[in-house]
Amino acid sequence: MSFSNLLLVFLVLFIPTLWAIVNIARRDFGSIKKKAIWGLFVVFVPPIGGIVYFVVYQIKKIAKKDRQP
Repeated sequence: MSFSNLLLVFLVLFIPTLWAIVNIARRDFGSIKKKAIWGLFVVFVPPIGGIVYFVVYQIKKIAKKDRQP
């Protein structure tokens, strides 16, 4: 595997983690404890943490939209 391919794989795997960190910093979780737990999970389990965060975030977003009249 060449360096450019390795760099591309690294960037593709790093993007969800970085995106999740930025989203966690901006979003209101209701408590600082929830925000800290998500932040630690995303930072210490990259890139799976970022992907899991966005799947859970999208599910909650869809559920919240369905509850609104």
